[in-house]
Amino acid sequence: MIRIHAIQTGGVWIRSRQREGFGRGTMRRVHTLLDRQWTERLPIWAWVMEHPEGLIVIDTGDTAKTAEPDYFPRWHPYFRLGVRMDVKPEEEIGPQLKGLGLSPDDVRWVILTHLHTDHAGGLHHFPKAEILVSRSEYQSARGTGGLLRGYLPHRWPDWFAPRLVDFSDGSFGPFSKSHVLTRAQDVILVPTPGHTYGHLSVIVRQDDHDVFIAGDTSYNEALMKEGKIDGVAPSDELAADTLRRIAQHCRTRPTIYLPSHDPDAQNRLATRRYVQD
Repeated sequence: MIRIHAIQTGGVWIRSRQREGFGRGTMRRVHTLLDRQWTERLPIWAWVMEHPEGLIVIDTGDTAKTAEPDYFPRWHPYFRLGVRMDVKPEEEIGPQLKGLGLSPDDVRWVILTHLHTDHAGGLHHFPKAEILVSRSEYQSARGTGGLLRGYLPHRWPDWFAPRLVDFSDGSFGPFSKSHVLTRAQDVILVPTPGHTYGHLSVIVRQDDHDVFIAGDTSYNEALMKEGKIDGVAPSDELAADTLRRIAQHCRTRPTIYLPSHDPDAQNRLATRRYVQD
């Protein structure tokens, strides 16, 4: 029996054109930064899976330290113009796990869809877990290059040394590569590049449906179904191809689609509401 919990680790405001991009290539990203309209406060979801093989956390949400004046690099245009965070200490994933009667020290695996701070900011709660991230994502996020791309590698814990995933287990449905995590073969990682080059998603196989934990492949289910890419994806083509593959998967098997900033994601999980054509 697999049980999945949705944990909201605070909220975030982004520019409306980040949620649904306008234009192509570099100009799409420029339009996002110049947009004057903010979204409503969006949730930052993390996911906790009680699995027979051990506790699994998918994304760690963010940290309350984002409220500190020097947490974000002031020279970076995105952090200065494009995002506002709202995370209280009690909203971090560690305290919320304890509220569920679970301990961060008992987590076996932490899977990161990607390494942006609103997905990796809670890493410090999991020093005893094995952490998985795609190899290409880790390489993109490191060092000065990572800072320029919008990551915060200088905020990672000193002990952070993830297991790098190369997706060597062959195809899985419409996805040409995969990585099977569990012995039961019911938790599968698939590459979903778009929002970042190394982005991955997690498919949880249940008896009669799948749960597709999607990170930032889109900001809500409707945008995925419409094939609308976001305003910061580094490659239009990769992002559009990923959305096509996800939609194809959802057509072939009943699927609950759970992006990280979709206000309706928790409700769809609780009511087992599948993607409809």
